Amino acid sequence: MKLNKKLIATGVLAASLFAGNAFAAVSAEEAAKLGDTLTPMGAEKAGNGGAIPAWGGGMTDAEIPTSYEGDGIYVNPFPDEQPKFTIDQSNVDEYSDNLSPGQIAMIKKYDNYVLPVYETHRTSTYPQEVLDETVENATAVELIAGGNGLKNYQDATPFPIPENGLEVIWNHITRYRGGSVTRNVGQATPTADGNYSVVKFQDELTWRASLEDFSPTEDANVLFYFKQAITAPARLAGNVLLVHETIDQVKEPRRAWVYNAGQRRVRRAPQVAYDGPGTAADGMRTTDNFDMYNGAPDRYDWELVGKKEMYIPYNSYKLTDRDLSYDQIIKAGHINQELTRYELHRVWHVRATLKDGERHIYGQRDFYIDEDSWQAAIIDHYDGRGELWRVAEAHHMFFYDHKVPWYAIETLYDLLSGRYLALGLTNEEQNPYEFGVKHSSRDYTPAALRRAGTR
Repeated sequence: MKLNKKLIATGVLAASLFAGNAFAAVSAEEAAKLGDTLTPMGAEKAGNGGAIPAWGGGMTDAEIPTSYEGDGIYVNPFPDEQPKFTIDQSNVDEYSDNLSPGQIAMIKKYDNYVLPVYETHRTSTYPQEVLDETVENATAVELIAGGNGLKNYQDATPFPIPENGLEVIWNHITRYRGGSVTRNVGQATPTADGNYSVVKFQDELTWRASLEDFSPTEDANVLFYFKQAITAPARLAGNVLLVHETIDQVKEPRRAWVYNAGQRRVRRAPQVAYDGPGTAADGMRTTDNFDMYNGAPDRYDWELVGKKEMYIPYNSYKLTDRDLSYDQIIKAGHINQELTRYELHRVWHVRATLKDGERHIYGQRDFYIDEDSWQAAIIDHYDGRGELWRVAEAHHMFFYDHKVPWYAIETLYDLLSGRYLALGLTNEEQNPYEFGVKHSSRDYTPAALRRAGTR
């Protein structure tokens, strides 16, 4: 695999969080830690002398289960492991230092919301080209435009040695997800008593540099292209969303269109941003809840609180087991926690606080982002009064044949209503993941929506 190089430089905005000034990249001396005391992605290479082991390069090809057929239906590499202990209502206070307030609230609200804790495996890594480019980015990439853009950004992770909270968030937003991938997944939004139906999606995600007709000068402010077609139920099937994800969304807002199969027309969709309603989510998520967090960061002030050790969902292969039905996963109040797996990992804690004069249904968000993958693992959401409202958990899984850390399932729990959203279900889907799919720019035009939108 060879990544296409590109240079993306976005414009400068008026004063805001960083007063419009560029934040300098780290020094060569600092960057020399990458691959030495730090992994190439910027995580601490050493273990903690206890449950967290040293990083040994992530899961190797030799560790991929021999029964895996390369078909996107992933085999659990740790099938015989059992929980070391379980965190529940009886002992949650003992482990509270290693949990988020949202996790604690869920455990206290539901007597069957438990965290089975397993041995920690630092499986996450990325292709060598991504690791190499991340190291190069450390001394080259800068935040500009009040933190809403990147200067000298190439593919991979822009800030392996972050110096502020916004750089950590950009690492999550831009993280490598395979270059070009198609996935068929389900989304459920159960009622408080557990009744649900599944909305099925076919998603396409293609990084600009992975287009067959990639040109460095075309769409230079675009990070990736995303197309999402609803395939079931019948009343929604054929509706399609198209997004051109711009990097600096303040300079150039995200371009979005929807095709409505009933009306047979394409229209612009400016509401697909910030706290606009998520697709077919029954009000259970905002647009920027997708992928745990996405989009322009300009409505919040970002604080890097620090680093800590937390029990987070990790190596969650059991949740993708083909022998499981959705009824076995989707339960009242939350997913079946007996099928989950939590491990102790180091995370970056970033707090986003809504700026004065800005509007969003979430007044504060606390992010806990895995140091090895730069993926958000837990996000606690607070309302405008400062009350804990929603708790998001991303159940990490390493797609080992493509060296891509991603999610088995994303969950978003509403502590007030008792409802939740589960996105990414694949147990009953055909061809759940296909990496390396070839697409060109013409596949992501508004005209292409009509071709994609069929009942």
